[in-house]
Formats: sequence, structure tokens, C-alpha cells
Amino acid sequence: MLKKIFCSVFLFLFVVVPGHAELKVDIVAGDVSPMSVAVQGVETSGAVAKSDAEMVRTVVENDLKSTGLFRIVPHDAQPQFVKFNDMPDFNLWYAIHAQVLVQSKMTKVKNDMYKLEFYVWDLNGKEQIEAQSLMASKKSIRRMAHLMADAIYERLTGEVGYFDTQIVFIAESGDVTNRVKRMAIMDQDGYGMRYLSDEKTFVMSPRFSPNMRTIIFLSYRDDKPSIWTLDLDTGAQRRLGEFGDMNFAPRFSPDGNRVALSLVRGRDTHLFEYNLNTKELRQLTFGNSLNTSPSYSPDGTKIAFNSDKSGSQQIHIMDLATGMDERITFGAGRYATPAWSPDGQFIAFTKIADDTFYVGIMGTDGKREKILAGGWFMEAPSWAPGSRRLVYYETEKSFDGMDRMSHLRSVDITGQNLYDIELPDGINGVEPTWSPKIQQ
Repeated sequence: MLKKIFCSVFLFLFVVVPGHAELKVDIVAGDVSPMSVAVQGVETSGAVAKSDAEMVRTVVENDLKSTGLFRIVPHDAQPQFVKFNDMPDFNLWYAIHAQVLVQSKMTKVKNDMYKLEFYVWDLNGKEQIEAQSLMASKKSIRRMAHLMADAIYERLTGEVGYFDTQIVFIAESGDVTNRVKRMAIMDQDGYGMRYLSDEKTFVMSPRFSPNMRTIIFLSYRDDKPSIWTLDLDTGAQRRLGEFGDMNFAPRFSPDGNRVALSLVRGRDTHLFEYNLNTKELRQLTFGNSLNTSPSYSPDGTKIAFNSDKSGSQQIHIMDLATGMDERITFGAGRYATPAWSPDGQFIAFTKIADDTFYVGIMGTDGKREKILAGGWFMEAPSWAPGSRRLVYYETEKSFDGMDRMSHLRSVDITGQNLYDIELPDGINGVEPTWSPKIQQ
């Protein structure tokens, strides 16, 4: 059933010619000129539909363009078509200031299997800097294109690619006074949205497991909010445990063996950690306070969370071995929804100050705060693999209260190249979570 969400793609490296000079785009700088990349049309061999070949080219171009780091050379501005296995005429490409050329060829090899080969050329250095081959079934051709874009991105930036990923979120529809909330999943570019829950059950806060086989989420069943898991292979849903109180804000540990969550106890809300192997529940925070939104550090030894124990909502970090926690935010306003970056360098957050919501990042010590976006209401930042991009949701202010729209938005850590992820008509997106890299 839901196992069809993930399709196998086989990749093997068949040629890599090491470069003599480094061709790299500066991904960290906030104001750099995009690298000029020409993606040639995909050559075909055998019974390959032209529409499939064109789709590969389009997906690769759109992926690269979406980063803001690359300028795609228009098709009609390319001075020559370089047949696969032929070398470019570098002088022709130099004349239009192109820096990178991508050649590719798709072949139907047997039954329903297709091979996609591609070369990447450093046009100024006059050398081939990447060559790979991918193989997949026809239904996974689009995914092959994302993998091709990842390989190009990784070679040109030195960073982890994130195009072969997915986003799980809550899809809202219907009148603002009676919104239907369903859990949905889609590719990171918004393609192929499909529902994971029905219209009858109110759901919130979906999160991927590290291996992407499970989604954990909050579900209101029998008017009792509790944490459930969804097995993406079988579609089976199970309650995480019988904790006896309202429980919410779940998140997997990096090893997938534990779940951090919040439990309401009387007037207080505290963090707990549930061991999936031993079924043991361990309390992490104490006292008269509200503690929620836990996020593990990449090594699983610490948790970032928001707490009002200091008198206002601020971000704290707890050492799980000692139980000691430290407040790290002291700026004006309230801080919430911390999310530790996959590389361990940053913590993303939501900030509320002067009647405005902000999404930003900071160092893990709370210093070097950088605001990436601000608006009437925005929340729930989640990191892409590679720690260079985030997804969050923003709700527009409604003057009549009846036409409130929520959008999924993506922004890089420089605060630039912000864009909406397109959703089907009539769908509002909230509470997005970016997946890890899809396992091959």
C-alpha cells in the first residue's frame, strides 16, 4: 500500500575524472553571483518516450534553479548540442560565459528498467568533473532526475544534496471555521502529494523516523490527544503508549530508538523520553513550568526545547546524561519550536516579538542569531539534509477572518531565495517536516 511511496533507484559510479581546479559555488555567502549551468536535452536510446526525457531535464533544471545558486542557460542560448560521449567546443561556451555543461542519456535496458547516464563539465577548466549512471523502473524516472540534480549540486557546492527528499505536513481544507486536517506527504518540490490519513481524525505534528519507514504524529481519537505511529511500508497505525495524560510534540532520536515528547501533568507540561525497545518512560523536566517542542542534537546526547521556567517562553538545552539544562535565548521576545540542524551547527527557531512572528537560526549557544523571515504568523521550521535550507509555514492575516491562507515556504540560511512550495488548489499547508535523504 503505502510502500509504493518509496521506489528503488540503483546508482553506481562508472567514471569520475578528478578536477585540477576546484569549481565551487559559495553556498554560505549571502550575496553571490549564481553559477551559470547549461543542461542539455537528454539523449534517448531504445523505447524511451520523449516526454520522459524532457521531464528529466525539467526536473534537474528546476531543482538547481530553486537553490538560487545557479543560473540556468536558456535552451535557445546554448551555442551547440554536444552529443553524449563527445567533448564540448569550449570556445563556443566561453563566448556565452557558461561555466558548467551537463550532458545526459537515457536508455531502456530491459522490461521496465531505464538507465540514466550523465556527465558534468567544467567549461572554464576544460575538463569533465563528474560522471554517473542511475538505473530505475519507469515509475521512478522522476526520482532519478532528483538524484541526478543531487549529484550535480553536491559536486558544485561540496554540500549534501536535498532534492531526493520528501516533506510530510498537515493539509488543511474547507471553511476556516471547520477546517479538515489530513496528514499528507509529497516530494520536496511539491510533486505527487498524497494523503496519509482520512478526514475523520484530527492530526498534528508529523515527524519522520531517521530511516523514513515510520511517521510519528499527534492524533485526536475519541477526543483524547495521544501519539501514534504510521508504518509507511504497511500503512499500520499504532498508539505509541498508554501514558494516561495528554501527550503531544513527539520527535524521534537520531538512532530511532527513543521518542521525546511532552506530557501534561496537572497545570504543568514536562518532557519525557520513551524507549521504544524497553517501553520505559523517563521524565526529563521537573518543577512548575511548561516544557515542550523537544529536538535532539544530531548525536542524540542533548535536547533543545522551549520552557517558561524563567518567566517567559525561551529555548533551553538539556544534557541527557546529567539532566542539567541551560537557557540559551535572551533576546527580546519569546522563542519556541527549536530544531537542531543535521550538521549540529545551528538551532532554528520561531520568535514572537512586537506582534510579529519570525523564523531564524542561531548557534547552539544561542549566539549569532539571524532572522530569515517575518510575518503575521509563522512557525515550525524544519531542516533539509545538509543544513542549508529550511521549510516552515506562514499564515497570512485575514481581515475578515474567513479567508485565512497558510503556505509552506522554503528559505536558505542566508535569508535569501525564499519561495512557496506549490500545493494543490484549495489546500493550506501547516506543520511541515523535511525528510532525511531517501535511502536507496
